[in-house]
Amino acid sequence: MADTYVPLISSGVAGPLGVMHLPRLWQKVSLEEKGKLASGYPGVGKGFDAMTLAALGLEEQAVRDYIRQNKPTYPEFEAWVKKNGKSVNRESIEKHNAAVRGYNHDDETRKGILGACGIADDAAAPKDAVNLNNLDDWYEFHRAVLV
Repeated sequence: MADTYVPLISSGVAGPLGVMHLPRLWQKVSLEEKGKLASGYPGVGKGFDAMTLAALGLEEQAVRDYIRQNKPTYPEFEAWVKKNGKSVNRESIEKHNAAVRGYNHDDETRKGILGACGIADDAAAPKDAVNLNNLDDWYEFHRAVLV
């Protein structure tokens, strides 16, 4: 097995709390804190990670500290989020999930991901960031582990 890992939990996945991307954020920060996050993947980036933290009213450093100090399972992390988030309510979660579902990458990013995967950039190609990021993760996983 590799010393580092490509995160394979999709941004389109939500845990019991119903927050899309939160399981991926937990996985990435957990891997980063152990020095096991694949190169090129930030533990907390400016895209969906920042959106998720802002939507829930969580401070990045507090999330990092909690994960580093406690090494929580995902359900333990969700319980901490419910207790510490300033805006963990149905309205904030639904607004956040709609923003995640509706986010599209810029043309250059889309073309780069599709090109690397050998997929034509035509009307049938995905435009949304969740599906494009999935393709990118699977491509990177294949390169890092399977070939």
